[in-house]
Amino acid sequence: MSRIGRAPITIPQGVDIKLAGNHITVKGPKGTLGRELHSAMTVAVADGVITVTRPNDEKQNRSLHGLTRTLISNMVVGVSQGCSKELEVQGVGYRAAKQGKNLVMNLGYSHQVIMPEIDGITVEVPSPNKIIVSGYDKQKVGQFAAEVREKRPPEPYKGKGIRYAGEFVKRKEGKAGKAK
Repeated sequence: MSRIGRAPITIPQGVDIKLAGNHITVKGPKGTLGRELHSAMTVAVADGVITVTRPNDEKQNRSLHGLTRTLISNMVVGVSQGCSKELEVQGVGYRAAKQGKNLVMNLGYSHQVIMPEIDGITVEVPSPNKIIVSGYDKQKVGQFAAEVREKRPPEPYKGKGIRYAGEFVKRKEGKAGKAK
């Protein structure tokens, strides 16, 4: 049995779950999310707890068991508490700012990099070297954060670029460190 898949999901106060066939809709104070689940997985809602079961121990069903439970759990947490990703901007002259609904970044290019907010996502810039992406859909938050990081990923020689908070970037020595 999948350790993740068999764990029940407790439904917090104020969250409403609707099952229609293999489509689940989760509604909470932050928003509403819906998802089409795989037809082999059985989802049951009873006594404020969601459980996911699989029909047999075939490889595909074992794989889908934990995935289905995690997707539902992310939806429940997203609509009740929300999700966020924190990014750090490192480098001389590298900075980020918020102008209206746009994230404007100076990343060492000859031009500014401008990224508009998408619906369901809010971007905060508490300081010029910190970006916080938040929303109720964990997948959208992660995707938007990855797209921001993609504009200037951290490079291994000086460590300049955009990285996730707490991300370790392995540093390289460069030409001067080469033995003759």
